[in-house]
Amino acid sequence: MMHLKTDGVGTLDVPGARLRYLRRGTGPLLLLIAGGDGDAAASDGLAAHLAGSYTVLTYDRRGLSGSTVHDPARSPTLTTHADDVHRLLTAHTSEPAYVFGSSIGAMISLELVSRHPEQVGLLVAHEPPAPQLLPEPERTRARQDQRKAEEIFQAEGAIPAFLAFAAFGGIDPTDREPDVEVAPPGPERLPNMEYFLTHDAPAVRRHRLDLAALKAASTRIVPAVGQASAHIWAHHCAHLLAEELGASYVEFPGGHSGDVFRPRAFAARLRDVLDGRLP
Repeated sequence: MMHLKTDGVGTLDVPGARLRYLRRGTGPLLLLIAGGDGDAAASDGLAAHLAGSYTVLTYDRRGLSGSTVHDPARSPTLTTHADDVHRLLTAHTSEPAYVFGSSIGAMISLELVSRHPEQVGLLVAHEPPAPQLLPEPERTRARQDQRKAEEIFQAEGAIPAFLAFAAFGGIDPTDREPDVEVAPPGPERLPNMEYFLTHDAPAVRRHRLDLAALKAASTRIVPAVGQASAHIWAHHCAHLLAEELGASYVEFPGGHSGDVFRPRAFAARLRDVLDGRLP
């Protein structure tokens, strides 16, 4: 893989949007795609523990923080987001990259691999919320969870809706490393939360993984689960994805948001996977 040097903050024009990205560190290129309404800053803790070994690339998804959209009323699909990532990687390397994606980030990453497998040497897909993988009645319950959060957003607003997401996602902010600070969502985060709930959450619910393309891809796909999230359906999705692909899954520290709340231990496990020590 190509070795790259730190670039800092930049922007990239893509169809319908301008993406803001951040590069840091030196080594093989590693793209981190955050979950939920997470922008590039959501991965700061994880990136800080990886930049000594990799050129870490993070970005604000279109519509979030510094990534603007030409038409705010137009909803992107996960294919739109995957195409953004395709263009972002193309701008930064001609070699297959490492990619880590969590939750919606895992879904975007899997769509990228199904469409452009040559761009990704290894993908770690952490707890993708893909109810199509689930047996009934768990599948129906999962889709009801997704719809319920969207309905709460319409009736009560973004913060109650995110509390609903936290409930079915088993997100526990107390399960964190001692130096990780967790602040309640403030007004500066509200536009990201509203964009996610208006556009991205429904896009996740409607999306279907292309399992045939994923099975045929040259990319090595490593489904990942949280050690503390066995009770949530996204955790089960990752197990079932591993079965579908005939792959091994890897347990990571923490729960569904372990990459945010336990970045030090999470980075160590991710480094083990990327360096071939796991699974």
